[in-house]
Amino acid sequence: MLLLLLGLVFTAVSVGLLARLLVLDRPLPGRALRQIEAYSYEAKVVSATDSRPLTGRVDSLAAMVGEFVTSRMKSFHEDSLRKELQAAGLYTMTARKFMGYRLLSTMALPALWLWLGSAMGAGPLRFAGGFLFALAFGWQGPMIIVRRRSRKRLDDIDAEMPELIDLLVTTVEAGVAFSGSLRLAATRFHGALGDELRLAIQEQEMGLSANEALTNMLARADTAAMRSFVRSILQGETLGVSIGKIMRDLAIEMRKRRRQLAEERVQKAPTKMIFPLVFLIFPGMFVVLLGPAALQILGTMGGGG
Repeated sequence: MLLLLLGLVFTAVSVGLLARLLVLDRPLPGRALRQIEAYSYEAKVVSATDSRPLTGRVDSLAAMVGEFVTSRMKSFHEDSLRKELQAAGLYTMTARKFMGYRLLSTMALPALWLWLGSAMGAGPLRFAGGFLFALAFGWQGPMIIVRRRSRKRLDDIDAEMPELIDLLVTTVEAGVAFSGSLRLAATRFHGALGDELRLAIQEQEMGLSANEALTNMLARADTAAMRSFVRSILQGETLGVSIGKIMRDLAIEMRKRRRQLAEERVQKAPTKMIFPLVFLIFPGMFVVLLGPAALQILGTMGGGG
C-alpha cells in the first residue's frame, strides 16, 4: 500500500510539473500579448535561443489531436472552455489545443503507471486501482489546474480593483484623460489586473475604441468588481456624466463590497472548522484526556476478573 501511494504521488507530481513546463511556465505578459505585440509599437524580435523545440512539437501535437477529436465531438462546448482559459490568463491557448493536452495527458499517465506499476510489482487490485486513478487524473487534472488558476486570478483582480479606482480618481481629478489614466495604471499594477490593463491598451493601439477594449476586458475577467467598473464607465460615457464623480462613487462601493466579502468569509469560518474539529482535533483530545482513565478502568476490571 505504501508503494502504491508513493507511485500515485510521484505520478501526480510529474503531471503537475509537465503541465507547468508546457503551459504555465512562461512569462504571462509575453504569452498573453505575443500575438498583439507582433503588430504593435512594442514588438520585439525573438532570438533563436528563446525557441523551445520540444514545447513547439508538443504544442503542434496537442493542436492536431485536439482538432481531430473535437471536430467529431457533438457535446464540445468551445465557448465556455475558451472563457475558462481566458479567465486563467491562457490567452494563446485555444480550446481545441487544450483538449488535445487533456487527451495526451489521459494517454500518458496510464502508460506511465503501467511502467511504474510493473516495475514495483504491484498486485492486480493495486495495479487496477492505480490505472483507474491515473486515467481519471489525466483527464480531469488539466481542467482542475485551469479552474484553480482562474479562481485565484479573478480573486486577485477583485482584490486590486479598489486600488485601481483610487488611482484613476486621483489622476482624472488632476486633469489627466481617462485613457491616459489607464496607461498610467498599467505601469503601476502588476499581476493579473496589470496584465488585463496592458492588454486593453494594446487593443486600443490596434484600433479598438476604449469602450470596446473595456468590454473585451470584462469578457476575459468577468468578476463582480470588474463588471461594476466597466459598466459604470460605459454608462458614464453614454450619459455624459463626469468620470471623476463616477470613479469616486465606485471606489466607495468597492470598499463596501470588500468589507462585506470579508464579513461573509468570517461567518463561514465556523462551518468550515466543523470537519477538522470533529474528525481531527476531538479524537486526539479524547485519547489524551480519556485514554489514561480508560486504561485504568480496563486494568481494574481485568485484575478483578
